[in-house]
Amino acid sequence: MQSPFVLNATATECSSQSVTSIGYALDGGTPAPVAGATLSLHVTAAPGAHTLHVQTWGGNGDTCDTKVAITVAALPAPVTPNPGTLASSGPAIPASAVVMTGIQSLNTWQAEHDDASGDGTSTGATGLAATPSQSGMARSFTTSYTNYGGERYHVAFATDPSATNFLYDAWVYVASPSDGIANLEFDMNQVLANGQTVIFGFQCDGYSGTWDYTENAGSPTAYVDRWLHSAAACNPRDWSTDTWHHIQVTYSRDDGGNVNYQSVWFDGTEQEIHATVPSAFALGWNSVLLTNFQVDGVGSAGSSEVYIDNLTVARW
Repeated sequence: MQSPFVLNATATECSSQSVTSIGYALDGGTPAPVAGATLSLHVTAAPGAHTLHVQTWGGNGDTCDTKVAITVAALPAPVTPNPGTLASSGPAIPASAVVMTGIQSLNTWQAEHDDASGDGTSTGATGLAATPSQSGMARSFTTSYTNYGGERYHVAFATDPSATNFLYDAWVYVASPSDGIANLEFDMNQVLANGQTVIFGFQCDGYSGTWDYTENAGSPTAYVDRWLHSAAACNPRDWSTDTWHHIQVTYSRDDGGNVNYQSVWFDGTEQEIHATVPSAFALGWNSVLLTNFQVDGVGSAGSSEVYIDNLTVARW
């Protein structure tokens, strides 16, 4: 697994008592009780071997313990830049930019259901595919869902708390049929030197027919993550299927974690966004640059197949 990882823990009883609280700790720490019998949260940990300690408390005061050995993988080595990946007709980047290409080929991608997508369920599988591909190593995302569920796929690819400008650049292939796709989400998260995480959330919204972006409508410690609609049109079910589409998104941030979403290019055509919103969250993550790709379903049940190739992030 890779940090941050998702900890899901549920207990029904402890020493024949109903569970009233549950908590966790790493490497000899003392678990802090949380009311209820279920944990679901992101946990950050340094690379290497750890002991995950989960403790439950019964209604009459008894405690029960489970300890599990886990190994957290180190971040992948930097990907060799490929100057030919970025299209010359798209957004310009300075010569000093750090360009990470081939992110889709990293072997540390993870998949998980996004609880925020509603009351439904989702399952996902991802792997490398030679066909269809442009580079010979596209990544496939096979998603099944019920009741509008969404599956989030993510990978950490670097650490850089100081970069303030970004270009997200990817080629996307939606296999036919596409009628089971509600939204396609292309995100990036950056942990700053102060420990806060800036979320650059961006999606093609099939409900509103627009490109959307996220903001923190609360504060970093009492955050309210929500989507806002831009005036730029997008619906993934309108995309031509079984063909490659080029998506490029430019955004930047200031020292306070306010994000300026600048423009999105779809198949070489620019649509301006020009929206600035607060987007800093106190999530307690370790330093990381992480990208998410999420597929949300539409309807009572269905499935979809999407591929990403030449996934590139430039930063400066």
